[in-house]
Amino acid sequence: MSNHVPNEARVIPLRPSGARPQAARPATAPPRHGPPAPAPKEPLWRDLVGDVLRRERLAQERTLKDVADEARISMPYLSEVERGRKEASSEVLAAAAHALGLSLGDLLSRAQGELTRVTSRYTGGSRRGASTSSYDGLCMAA
Repeated sequence: MSNHVPNEARVIPLRPSGARPQAARPATAPPRHGPPAPAPKEPLWRDLVGDVLRRERLAQERTLKDVADEARISMPYLSEVERGRKEASSEVLAAAAHALGLSLGDLLSRAQGELTRVTSRYTGGSRRGASTSSYDGLCMAA
């Protein structure tokens, strides 16, 4: 028989007692003052499009139900799209835009403008890899 007491956990140490893990940094390394600040995240496209839809709806003083009914999409789904929780199809985005009197191009152009404005804060106003072309159109890939 074992002298183990039933219903009591046994602890088996993984390293011998008194052993301490080696420091990962040399002793001459300066002390760190907290973790480095994380790089700012770029906004998601669905967040930008949702913001544009919501701003336009509120500017027109229309209810979520009114726009959803006219677009023939459910009110909860339109709400999720506006909050950036759903990645809406181009058909849904076009329907919501048309219900607000916008074309799909207008909606995407406004979202692209917002993306440019917001990301210029992260890059200090400069665009990495920017070309010298004067073309400033919208380009999307699926």
